[in-house]
Amino acid sequence: MNDAKRNDVPERTTDVVVVGAGIAGLTAAELLVEHGQDVIVLEARERVGGRLEGGHFTSGTSIELGGQWVGPTQDEVLALAERLGLETFTVRDKGRSLLFAEGGRQESDDDTFGLPGESARAFQELVETIDGTAATIDRQAPGNSPGAAGLDRMTAAQWLDDTCQDRAARRFADTLLASIFAAESDEYSALHMLYYLSSGGGLHRMMITIGGAQDSRVRGGTHQLAERLAESLGDRVVLDHEVLEISEWDTEQRLKAPNNQAMVRTTSTRYRCDHVIVALPPVMAARIDYAPPLPANRDIAQSHMNAGNVIKFQIEYDTPFWHAEGLSGTVLSLDHHVSLVYDNGVPDSQRGILVAFVEGRHARAFNDLSEEQRAQLVVDDLECFFGETASRPTEVLQRNWSEEPFTRGCYGGRFGTGLWTTVGEHLAKPLGRISWAGAETASVWNGYIDGAIRSGQRAAEEVLSTIGKR
Repeated sequence: MNDAKRNDVPERTTDVVVVGAGIAGLTAAELLVEHGQDVIVLEARERVGGRLEGGHFTSGTSIELGGQWVGPTQDEVLALAERLGLETFTVRDKGRSLLFAEGGRQESDDDTFGLPGESARAFQELVETIDGTAATIDRQAPGNSPGAAGLDRMTAAQWLDDTCQDRAARRFADTLLASIFAAESDEYSALHMLYYLSSGGGLHRMMITIGGAQDSRVRGGTHQLAERLAESLGDRVVLDHEVLEISEWDTEQRLKAPNNQAMVRTTSTRYRCDHVIVALPPVMAARIDYAPPLPANRDIAQSHMNAGNVIKFQIEYDTPFWHAEGLSGTVLSLDHHVSLVYDNGVPDSQRGILVAFVEGRHARAFNDLSEEQRAQLVVDDLECFFGETASRPTEVLQRNWSEEPFTRGCYGGRFGTGLWTTVGEHLAKPLGRISWAGAETASVWNGYIDGAIRSGQRAAEEVLSTIGKR
């Protein structure tokens, strides 16, 4: 944009601009407003929620196209749901789970998922080793953890190869971790794996349903958390305003000219403000222009935190036919495009609903297909899992989060080798007038809804701590 056009853009002044109306940005905005700050939340989409997105089957049933689960120790999201008058319900986990591996089909009603005895023991030992090592990670500064340099030099795959020699257990671990990271284990460092798992209380907690990360859901969908926060903020939330540039943000300029404010420019308006909170996934924060340019290590941190690749499918049937067969609906497959399936029924509907995930390398292969082709391949896999009845869904909904233009990937971000120990500290550190929020910056439940809320609280508190010091 040339100077003449810049001068034609309307200009507003406020105390704080929050970039992004996901759950992190809305949480930060609410806290700032409670403390008397004038706040504007700028959102590029025509909806709020970010990675929380609701959908509907034509039958009328509400369903989640984005993040959906909550569970024990996720205290902030559970408290927010209660405060906003939203109910949670425990997921259905009754019946046998299925495991597909090496062309075989196994049933199980415990955490072994049908792994044979020796491999089941090897996997249990691996989980215990992972969780024991994860407990040593410094979540505030992962690069300062014991053995961090060595852990950061190797991929998670290399660490797992050194730790587990049982082939079946090792392959199962890869599939399970892909369902958590939406990436292959050779795409992130061992230190990143251990830090991320530590933030949620360990692999065991993250992989189980009841009592774990997939314990409960919000009745009507988690997107309501964002929608109700936005309603309380009213016209402070401005939709369809993509932020293009943040300028005059640095501390040195503030010291030289105390009345000089930061400038946030969108596609149609400029906003002058004292503080900016960027509450975007790092991959999207990296696409904003900054003037002056960000310091090199801050830029490296956000531009090298790659987003996961996942396509989420919600599949509706007339009835939950798998219940009559004594199946829970839970499937893990090492052999198919679909690696993970859960029963996703809701209290307000008698229909059967399965949620299926295509992740990591499988998701990248699906990117070259049409939505119709993707849906057919998923239904074909479900038929392999549950039999011929699964080939006749009433409807299939899908969201490819790598194609979503203002997210470009889910569930969260990941660091490859050598990054946590060199630039990781810059990911959440305030910089001049800018604070950073988003689930990737959380030290508790990193990558989850609860972590996003905590990150918004932290960013707002950073801003509030500077008031009166200027």
